[in-house]
Amino acid sequence: MAHPGTARSAAFFDLDKTILARSSTLAFSRPFYAGGLINRRTVLRSAYAQFVYLLGGADHDQMERMREYISAMCTGWDVATVKAIVADTLDHIVRPMIHAEAVELIEQHHAAGRDVVIVSSSGAEVVEPIGAMLGADRVIATRMVVADGKYTGEIAEYAYGPLKVTAIEALAATEGYDLASSYGYSDSITDEPLLAAVGHPHAVNPDKALRRVAVERGWPVLEFAEPGERVGLPTVRRPALAAGLVAAIAAGALLLASRRRSRTS
Repeated sequence: MAHPGTARSAAFFDLDKTILARSSTLAFSRPFYAGGLINRRTVLRSAYAQFVYLLGGADHDQMERMREYISAMCTGWDVATVKAIVADTLDHIVRPMIHAEAVELIEQHHAAGRDVVIVSSSGAEVVEPIGAMLGADRVIATRMVVADGKYTGEIAEYAYGPLKVTAIEALAATEGYDLASSYGYSDSITDEPLLAAVGHPHAVNPDKALRRVAVERGWPVLEFAEPGERVGLPTVRRPALAAGLVAAIAAGALLLASRRRSRTS
């Protein structure tokens, strides 16, 4: 439902290579291996995919291949196990990847009264806990089809390219956001539609194609430094998000401990 007369702005952030220095999904390949979800060959393939992603940026064809690869890889995975592994390793895996400049921007937007929305093509099971860690107000992410507690390999909602625009327009209608006064941040030319949909687009460590577009259109270009060892994170403003993350971590720890005990018994 729209909110006439109460329009407010929001800040929409891509996740991978914008808030984080690397791919959030591929970063969990080793924990997924330790948890028995993938084999060593898949870990090595994920490491190679991460290298290619960082070296050349992610164009449309690369993103499509990555989507197909991740979709095939996760077919048959137990959803509860994925959530438990992410919760158990979140701080260790994600925090060293966070750009300090992105955290500062999130704090600035919150101080200005704007909601912060993470819009990512990575899976919701990975993006939602990261969003809670960062204090984001909303998360838009790719959602897989689940049957009997396991991923079927099909994608229910793919938050990528022009589909990100569809998603933020729907959210804007529901939450009363004015996109013309809203902000957008991304590194990739695949997010040009998202950036073009808001009034204040920003290219963050952009790939060559997005840098060229940003220069042509006069969009600000932000250069974020490689993350340090630890990054101070904003206080989570929503108690429900914080409580949910704590509960997820606790549940994950219990589940993993149970699985380890069963292996040794």
